[in-house]
Amino acid sequence: MSKRTSEAARARIAAQREALRKQEQRKRITMIATIAVIVVIAVAFAVWSVQQGTAEEASGNVAPVTVEKDGTVVMAKSGVTAPVVDVFEDFQCPACKQFEETSGSTLKNLAAEGKAKVVYHPITIFTQEPTKGNSLRAASAARCVTDGRQWLAFHDKLYKNQPSETVTGFTIDELIKWGKEAGVTAEDFDNCVRQQRNVAAHQQFSAQTMSTQKLTGTPTVKLNGKELDTNVAFVPKSLRDAVESAGK
Repeated sequence: MSKRTSEAARARIAAQREALRKQEQRKRITMIATIAVIVVIAVAFAVWSVQQGTAEEASGNVAPVTVEKDGTVVMAKSGVTAPVVDVFEDFQCPACKQFEETSGSTLKNLAAEGKAKVVYHPITIFTQEPTKGNSLRAASAARCVTDGRQWLAFHDKLYKNQPSETVTGFTIDELIKWGKEAGVTAEDFDNCVRQQRNVAAHQQFSAQTMSTQKLTGTPTVKLNGKELDTNVAFVPKSLRDAVESAGK
């Protein structure tokens, strides 16, 4: 084989290799683009599903709400004792705020329809500042509200105004202001909040609840004593289906 022929052969081989390389590169780009589109669609569908569920659950009906002496709050129609949905929450917990935004109205509607007895258990899970102090001030202030409907309005107001975990928030003045905005009419509310009268009782309740319920975090949502997975608790339709099935 002549030198010229050998060079031509090598050139053809190099060209073929380059063509194959470009073909494989196009395949990879196409595959990556396809996967990206699938991911975007899946995420969009998940967001849409949550929004749809939340919108479907929006209503103004609320079952009777009763503030118990131990700090728990019961929302249920008269005579409804089961199924029981226990919500263990911390006003400073970002995931609790997310749960309230996605599934809070579902719980209100289920209770209003007589399909569930909902029990709120505000606790403090944080041990470091500023989150610990924020949580204690908010929970102590919530215990100053004795009217059930007013407590629920204040509860929602606290989550709406939840501070960042990195700053001091839920200040005394803010809590009093939000209480008034929520329609709290208790005569001694201001003094109760300023003096943080319920901090000790709340701390004791938190420690006892976390121990007896074996809680590792918040929110923890239990249906008839069994903890629900987050993919059920945080999805309005799934939460409703689970509660309705438990009531059959």
